[in-house]
Amino acid sequence: MTTSAPRHLDIHILHTLPYSNLNRDDLGSPKSLLFGGTPRTRVSSQCWKRAVRLAVESGVGESAVRTRRLPVEVAGALVGEHGWPVDIAEFAGRHVAAAAGLGVDKDDLTVLVFLPARAVVDLVELCVAHRDDLNTALVALRGRTRPQPKKGESVLPSATVKELIGGRNSITALFGRMLAELPESKVDGAVQLAHAFTTHATEPEIDFFTAVDDLNPIEATGGGHLNTAEFSSGVFYRYASLNLADLSTNLGGDQAKVSAVTEAFVSSFLSAMPNAKKTSTAPFTVPDLAYVAARADRPVSLAAAFEDAVSLRDGAGFAKASRRRLDSYNGKIAMLLGEGEVAFHGHATLDDDVFPALGARQSSYPGLVAEALDAVNGVER
Repeated sequence: MTTSAPRHLDIHILHTLPYSNLNRDDLGSPKSLLFGGTPRTRVSSQCWKRAVRLAVESGVGESAVRTRRLPVEVAGALVGEHGWPVDIAEFAGRHVAAAAGLGVDKDDLTVLVFLPARAVVDLVELCVAHRDDLNTALVALRGRTRPQPKKGESVLPSATVKELIGGRNSITALFGRMLAELPESKVDGAVQLAHAFTTHATEPEIDFFTAVDDLNPIEATGGGHLNTAEFSSGVFYRYASLNLADLSTNLGGDQAKVSAVTEAFVSSFLSAMPNAKKTSTAPFTVPDLAYVAARADRPVSLAAAFEDAVSLRDGAGFAKASRRRLDSYNGKIAMLLGEGEVAFHGHATLDDDVFPALGARQSSYPGLVAEALDAVNGVER
């Protein structure tokens, strides 16, 4: 074990999912990949990251918004909360975009922005403070079908608008942001999150289903709707790495906030799930195993443990074999790299087996998160 402060917090999860389709491709099939020469089911990092982000927002009490509808949101608030006429409210929304140098297509931005939810409120208040200027500018453009300020030309203070749109909070600090039109607003995210994939080979299953028309005549036969859908199931390896140093930098060195965001992220990564097809599959299982390592050197994914797909043996399923594979592979990686850069590692699992290469065993996931946080914060038990 190292005495150096941990820089990376790696979270590894084995998660068994029943018949489901959490993440579809353009044809509606479960997303997939070819790994080790065998087809696997995949859930994209973007899909799971959104579920995690929403859970983190709830955990820390801060939120961020990814949207093209910023002008519409500003206009709606001006009408609904401040009683502005629709025409000047919509004009104000377009001036927000112009002040930031962002293009507008009809009423929406031409690009997505990712900003603290509070920034929308602040932009509305800025428009209220400049209502007279906005009204004068609108009068000068009367007669045009859609009065539109030129990009970069606005009666709103450009520097203030850019500062608000480029503002940071815990969510943008954690997940990062890239906006080419406002390069100064770039935030290098502290989280790296991998695509989840099954530890074994899978093939999508086709479900043929019908829907009954309740108002059909009693003598009518057949369904009111016929269709097919694809689903899959399996044991997924999930991995994320949190760069603690980057998170601290993004949060201005506020260690209390770093600790709170770290706890919220790890807990959310353990519990949050995508919602696709939830009403028809209810795939709300709990991870079989979680392994957390705080490292001083670099992130270490254990995905390669499953390059050779886990196979069925003695009808025992894939889950237990996957847990044993993860333990065995991590032991070999620790031997190759040496354990000198690991400040803490531990695991929690529903399995009664012993996993010596996965560190100290905790009885619960909250207990595992607490131990990891103590290691990150330098607390000795």
